[in-house]
Amino acid sequence: MSGLLGFCRQGFEPELAAELTERAAMAGIAGYARAQRNDGYVLFASDEADALDRAMPSRDLVFARQKLRVLAELRGLDPRDRISPMLAALEGQRFGDLWVEHPDSDSAKPLAGLARSFGNALRPALRKAGVLSAQDDTRLPRLHVVFVQGDHAFLARSQPRDASPWPLGIPRLKLLPDAPSRSALKLEEALLVLLDADERARLLKPGMTAADLGAAPGGWTWVLTRQHLRVTSVDNGPLRQHVLDTGLVEHLRADGFHWKPAQSLDWMVCDMVEQPRRVAERMATWFREGWCRHAIFNLKLPMKKRWDETRLCLDLFAEQASRPLTVRARQLYHDREEITVFATRHS
Repeated sequence: MSGLLGFCRQGFEPELAAELTERAAMAGIAGYARAQRNDGYVLFASDEADALDRAMPSRDLVFARQKLRVLAELRGLDPRDRISPMLAALEGQRFGDLWVEHPDSDSAKPLAGLARSFGNALRPALRKAGVLSAQDDTRLPRLHVVFVQGDHAFLARSQPRDASPWPLGIPRLKLLPDAPSRSALKLEEALLVLLDADERARLLKPGMTAADLGAAPGGWTWVLTRQHLRVTSVDNGPLRQHVLDTGLVEHLRADGFHWKPAQSLDWMVCDMVEQPRRVAERMATWFREGWCRHAIFNLKLPMKKRWDETRLCLDLFAEQASRPLTVRARQLYHDREEITVFATRHS
């Protein structure tokens, strides 16, 4: 078996399969997607897996939480000895770290105990065989053992520089007691996933200015104030008092979808329930008119043809913004029927 393995939200397998298929076709690489709804992963089989891996940087993928290069698919594993066939399949290769995982799906969650215990047994066996370095080494590929059933596993690799730094691609965030709403986790995850550490340091500096469109009850505003940004929160609804008490927030009771700032801001964020094409067009207006330099916004997707709508909205946004932008989008762990988009103007 050769190809790519992508983790995704349960139920979004068709979207990831469609995305991988289209991106492979655009790169001129033959292959096919193997997916079943609610499995939490998609396999894209191809005889040109290395070229496919290079053609699809993880950061460019929307519906994949994690992208792995498949090395082998092992079926019919004997519970009494799963290690020997893995060592045989990995002979001659070397890795800097080991992750034993399972898809984030209802059917695969019972495999969590197996993944933990098997990792403890496999790690010393791999080191003894010279397959795994004695200490974590980010210069080498990471080995992923992905159980989809107790007797069925994929062996795969990732390059640390082109992979999520979290198992299953899921940052485990805690909702703090003073967070005004669970939506705060969406923006916190977006800042971790869509921006790298250098970008967070450069683009989120104390004293920068931001607008939060559709802010009530203040979850995204609260996240921005924790970065010490000064925020104009636009919503006809109320904000939580402790958010206003930060001294960093001006609450304007107005329609966030039509409001515009008097002067250019560093940031604009938006998590409003509107048709995704309308949101894409409005967000493009913010960049075209020079009202912000950076933005994070959500696009609420329809129940069907979500990849088609995603591609249409992102193309529409880029076209109507009418200026060079860096754009990244991801279906985040804390999202639901939506994707989150980060956009920044080129200097």
